[in-house]
Amino acid sequence: MQAPDLERLVTLAMPFGRYKGRLIADLPGHYLNWFAREGFPPGEIGRLLALMQELDHNGLRSLLDPLRKRS
Repeated sequence: MQAPDLERLVTLAMPFGRYKGRLIADLPGHYLNWFAREGFPPGEIGRLLALMQELDHNGLRSLLDPLRKRS
């Protein structure tokens, strides 16, 4: 994880799929878990989805709240 990654979670929209257009930070846990089981896409989007899944799985979504207020 790189420092700007957390900020990207609250500013980058999902570029494809069922939740296209929704912020990565707002994706539901079951969708993130599906990626964890089936495989994350390559590149930055996959890295960010994996990070968000880890935050969600460990109950750390609230860490993004201060970043949401800045955005």
